[in-house]
Amino acid sequence: MNSKRFNRILFLGIFTLTVFACSPATIQPSPYPTPSPTNTFLPVPTASSPIYLDTNTPSEKQATPSPIITRPPTIHFAVIGDYGSGDQNEAHVSKLVKSWNPDFIVTTGDNNYPAGSADTIDQNIGKYYHEYIAPYQGEYGTGAAQNLFFPTLGNHDWMSQAAQPYLDYFQLPGNERYYDFTWGAVHFFMLDSDSNEPDGVGSSSKQAQWLQAKLQTSTLPWQLVFFHHPPYTSGLRGAVEWMRWPFIDWGVDAVLCGHDHYYERLNINGLVYFINGAGGGSLYDFGIPIQGSQKRFNGDYGAMLISADANELIFQFFTTSGKLIDQYKIKNPK
Repeated sequence: MNSKRFNRILFLGIFTLTVFACSPATIQPSPYPTPSPTNTFLPVPTASSPIYLDTNTPSEKQATPSPIITRPPTIHFAVIGDYGSGDQNEAHVSKLVKSWNPDFIVTTGDNNYPAGSADTIDQNIGKYYHEYIAPYQGEYGTGAAQNLFFPTLGNHDWMSQAAQPYLDYFQLPGNERYYDFTWGAVHFFMLDSDSNEPDGVGSSSKQAQWLQAKLQTSTLPWQLVFFHHPPYTSGLRGAVEWMRWPFIDWGVDAVLCGHDHYYERLNINGLVYFINGAGGGSLYDFGIPIQGSQKRFNGDYGAMLISADANELIFQFFTTSGKLIDQYKIKNPK
C-alpha cells in the first residue's frame, strides 16, 4: 500500500475518534460579502493553534512549540499575494479577508512594495493585518495573542538590506526565510523562491533537500507548498523554471504562488498550481494560455479562501465585491 495513503487512512481513524470525543467548534457567520446560492463559502470555526515543526539548525531562531491540542474538524484560512501596496486596493482585499474570520492568513510574497523597506513595512502590512500578527510592535493597534500570519518572501521583499526589514518585522519558525508548520489536517511548507536565497532555489539545493526530507516524514492528510515565483504561468513575464521541483514525486498535494498579479489555476502533469497575486499590486495582463491552464482571471482584486479537513480540500477565489470566480476541490483517496 502507498505509504502516503496508509498514513492518511491512519490519520482518518485517529481524527474520527478525536471528533467524537470533543465538542464541536463554535461557528461564526461571515458578515461580508452576502452569500448567494452560486456565491457561497463555508462558515468559519474558532481558530486553534499551529504546531511549528521546522528545526533547520540549532543556531537559528526557533519558535517555542505550541502544545498539541484538539483542533476543529475543518480549518479555514485565507491566501493573499502581491498585496503590500498600502493603497485602497489592499484595503478592499483586507476587508474581504477579515469578513471570513479565517483561522489564519498565509501569503505568496511581495508583502511590502516598492522595495521591502523598513520605512514602509508597517503601513503596508500592519495597517491592514496587525490583528493576525504576533508579536506585533507596530503603530496600528493590538496584535494577535498568537501568530496567525504566515508570509513567504517575494522579490520586492529582498530589495532592501537582503530582506532584513522582513526578517525583523516577523517572528517565524526556523530560519524565517523558509519554514513549515501544521494546522488541522494540513502540513504547510513556506519556501523562498527568490534567487537571493542563501540556501539556493534549484531542485537540488539545500532548501529543496530540506523540503524533500520534511515531506518524507509528514503524516498528515495534506501537504501544501507556498512560494512566490510561479514555475508555470500564462503571464507575459514567463515562468520561473528554477522552481520546477519534483513536487509530485515528493508527495505535494498543491502548490500556491504569486508574482504575476492575477488569479490562475493550472494542472501540470496531475498537480494543481495556483497563482494568487491579486492582493493589491497593479493587475497584469495574460499572454497566450499555456497547456494546463484551466482558469484565468484579472478583472478585479481578490483573495483565496481555503477549507480543509481530513477528507477534502476546497480552494475558492473571491473578488473584493464577493464574487466567486473559481472553486476547486481535491478529495482524499481512500
